[in-house]
Amino acid sequence: MTIQTIKTTPYDDQKPGTSGLRKRVTVYAQPNYVENYIQSIFDSLDGFAGETLVIGGDGRYYNDVVIQKAIRIAAANGFGRVLVGQGGLLSTPAASHVIRHHKAFGGLVLSASHNPGGPDGDFGLKYNIGNGGPAPEKITDAVFARSKVIDSYKTVDTPDIALGQIGTQHVGDMVVEVIDPVADYAALMATLFDFDAIRALFAGGFRMTFDAMNAITGPYAHVLLEDTLGAPKGTVVNGTPSPDFGGGHPDPNLVYCKDMHDLLMTADGPDFGAASDGDGDRNLIIGKNRFVTPSDSLALLAANASLAPGYAGGIAGIARSMPTSAAADRVAEKLGIEMHETPTGWKFFGNLLDAGRVTICGEESAGTGSNHVREKDGLWAVLLWLNILAVRKQSVDQIVREHWATYGRNYYTRHDYEEVDAAIAGKLVDDLRAQLPALPGKSFGEDLQVAYADDFTYLDPIDGSTSAKQGIRIGFTDGSRIVVRLSGTGTVGATLRVYLERYEAADGRHDLDTQLALEPLIALAEELSGIKKRTGREAPSVIT
Repeated sequence: MTIQTIKTTPYDDQKPGTSGLRKRVTVYAQPNYVENYIQSIFDSLDGFAGETLVIGGDGRYYNDVVIQKAIRIAAANGFGRVLVGQGGLLSTPAASHVIRHHKAFGGLVLSASHNPGGPDGDFGLKYNIGNGGPAPEKITDAVFARSKVIDSYKTVDTPDIALGQIGTQHVGDMVVEVIDPVADYAALMATLFDFDAIRALFAGGFRMTFDAMNAITGPYAHVLLEDTLGAPKGTVVNGTPSPDFGGGHPDPNLVYCKDMHDLLMTADGPDFGAASDGDGDRNLIIGKNRFVTPSDSLALLAANASLAPGYAGGIAGIARSMPTSAAADRVAEKLGIEMHETPTGWKFFGNLLDAGRVTICGEESAGTGSNHVREKDGLWAVLLWLNILAVRKQSVDQIVREHWATYGRNYYTRHDYEEVDAAIAGKLVDDLRAQLPALPGKSFGEDLQVAYADDFTYLDPIDGSTSAKQGIRIGFTDGSRIVVRLSGTGTVGATLRVYLERYEAADGRHDLDTQLALEPLIALAEELSGIKKRTGREAPSVIT
């Protein structure tokens, strides 16, 4: 095998965000852009000679091109074996499992998650470490530092791998094994859930719809829901992955899944509706006449996890991202288990999961998961919901109402302002941060007294690392909160996110409209930040 060393010049914009490096396809298509970034990853790692690397993605546009480049660069850098999903496909949670199951050194996950695809859409690439989870900041910081000075990359001149052909091929001295992208993951799910109970649920006439959004979970859902669990053919819709997601937006929220939501709100609609996103790590849960917010879903899954065989012994603890509502905190308190609040980004859960401190994790951005992998997992959440429904023999609405009657309700919403001018958004956050020292003790209106105001800093209880400036928190004495942060998942400008939360006790009113219940907090957030005036936006781009 002849290794080629190709001269290159660095790019100054290859700083990974919370979920890897996300840019427009047109950016990734620049000369040597992909090669520079992958080589920077490998240059930041040690000890992988002869080891196994997993590669796969969500099938979006440019996925196949980048995979061929990555395989050649991996061979030139000394990896001994690559496992790649057939067709270049692996959902993000499946990639995490494949890394763990096959004891790989790490993996390259090609995805921009819930962002749109196509030639003018987005692309993403991230490195996952040997535990199956996203690389920690010490690695991503090293990758960025290397990317700013890189002057060459290594590759080999070989034919493309036949990605559609399951089996073993070679690139120089390196073995490339094309694997069934679903098989290992489906086998894992069978160890966690009571498939017989779920089969009986469907056999009894239970009806559901699952929208794969023309994205990666289609093949997984067809195998698990229809072929294995007996859901009728047609239960899975939009089940064939498409490079541009069928021209749609693969984000499972009430904006892009409105038709499914409306269907579930009708008398003739199915009993249960669910969806997953571009790379399969997010989920949307809707019962007949009941949308379940991601924060509530996390709390409900944690409270009922022991109904599934994989969690029958109980759970060790719960972790949630800081902006996620405190609904799960009340479950942890009642169960007498640990509760951890982390920054946004699944990588922050990895140490807690590896140490056995937590079992269930979740983020308000429609992501939930457990210690079975080191990524959030959309289909896992759907299957756990089905297991709970099969055992409790109640509707989603009944289960949610009983939960609120036990724990109280956290009214919660997120307002996103997308593609805001980055300078304006940064200045807005800086100015709000400057107000924080003067806010504690201050009262707004009749019942909003500030208990604390800070910029969240996380101290990892496992490795002692610190992550600062993770989002502005303004908490009130009644348990209400306003959180403001800039998201790292967009590719153009800045995404400004405002999270609003108000707690209603177990004996309080649980049937209010969410936006109406949060109206005083919405108005106060605007008063403190001036988002509308400073951005020129009359309303958020998306409300979830």
